Amino acid sequence: MTATISIAIDQELYEQAQDKAALEHRSTTEQIEFWAKLGRAALENPDLPISFIAESLLSLMEPHTELEPFMPRGGLHG
Repeated sequence: MTATISIAIDQELYEQAQDKAALEHRSTTEQIEFWAKLGRAALENPDLPISFIAESLLSLMEPHTELEPFMPRGGLHG
């Protein structure tokens, strides 16, 4: 379990996160965390398009129970 802390953020940013969170079926906290991770990843990888980074983060957030193993078209041998 992760520890939580309280931080002060701009009211307008909070309200924007609330609006976007509702559209994305996330909590406001989850939306702000997503934006923070996206911003950090974008700064650490300036050569990658932001859309690629966002899709990569979203795919990492998907439940692993819904994943299917990769199977080559010709089966295992070909």
